[in-house]
Amino acid sequence: MDFSKVDLSDEDKAFLDEAREFLATHVTEDVKRRDRETGDNFDEGVHLALGAAGYLEAEWKPESEGGFSRVRRRIWELEKRRAHVPWVTWGTTAMVARSVAKFGSKELQDEVLPGVFSGHVRLCLGYTEPEGGSDVATCKTRAVREADGSSWVINGSKMFTTGAHNCQYVFLITNTDPDAPKHQSLTMFLVPLNSPGIEIQGIRTIDGDRTNIVYYSDVRVDDKYRLGEVNQGWTVLREPLNVEHGAVAAAPDGLQDTSIMMHQAGFMAEAVDKAAARVGQPDASGRRLIDDGSVAYRLGRSVARMEAALSTPSIFGRVALAQTMRDISPDLMDIQGAASALPLGTDGASDDGASEYVYRFAPLVGIYGGTLEVFRNMIAQYVLGLGKPAYSKPK
Repeated sequence: MDFSKVDLSDEDKAFLDEAREFLATHVTEDVKRRDRETGDNFDEGVHLALGAAGYLEAEWKPESEGGFSRVRRRIWELEKRRAHVPWVTWGTTAMVARSVAKFGSKELQDEVLPGVFSGHVRLCLGYTEPEGGSDVATCKTRAVREADGSSWVINGSKMFTTGAHNCQYVFLITNTDPDAPKHQSLTMFLVPLNSPGIEIQGIRTIDGDRTNIVYYSDVRVDDKYRLGEVNQGWTVLREPLNVEHGAVAAAPDGLQDTSIMMHQAGFMAEAVDKAAARVGQPDASGRRLIDDGSVAYRLGRSVARMEAALSTPSIFGRVALAQTMRDISPDLMDIQGAASALPLGTDGASDDGASEYVYRFAPLVGIYGGTLEVFRNMIAQYVLGLGKPAYSKPK
């Protein structure tokens, strides 16, 4: 593994300065506070500013089509992370837009993609169902083609459709042939969320984030919103699902995250840094928490665990990062005392709510995009060759 530092050209240094100035201007303390309060992980003002400045299009497109160079892409990703740009809705939008570009008709691409680049069109994921768990192929939401073939009627519901209340379309997995094997019964649609019959209800998760349950009642969708062939939805879904799971090949130049979930890991790294600064400060009597051997040991163990997780590649890193966040966040809070339970912006908070947020955030990081149990099974089955897990009772 090459840990050498990339030498930036004068032009790339200027781009770095420009990016930092832009983000500092738009991602204000009010934006961060409002994001924690709403749990949306989205700010429309920031998102539209990114679109107007051309950053969304440059991030989405390859360099050959006017997008960022590899170095500038990496600069941009890291600076967004450092600035804590509310990011989830752009992440799902960019992912789904690639499926629209690949499988959508020219008419649908012209309707959707310009607005994606300007920031006015956002896209979310309609995968999980109330009784479906992590296996999205066990889809019960039905899409029935009308007699003239020009449109479909959709009925069903989806859980954890994060960002639906801020989006214009949902990337919806439906069952179009209940009698077929589950991976051959699926059809994907890009459904306009302003369609009659759609109801979005907010759900707050334990970490304070907002997600949604979305109900579809006799929702009529024109066939132009179908992506790919009928009953071939798994082909359309597989690529964005692999991206979400991190099952993509690493770039040969090394200019990418070690694994997925590195954005979330940034909150953990910040919490560790703030905890280290806090325990090194003397109190009124001159005593420092770090002078207590147990505090030094637990902080050191947390730092070591974090650094190991940050260096773990691919699908293994997905598990290591989420598990480490779960394991070390209680220690970070405990060594700082009761004031670490105070949230962002609260007077007297020991680390401005950093540890408290990671403590609440950690359980969710091990669930969305596929649970840790699913990823451990994937590692066991596809990497270690241990076969499928057996959940039936022993004979």
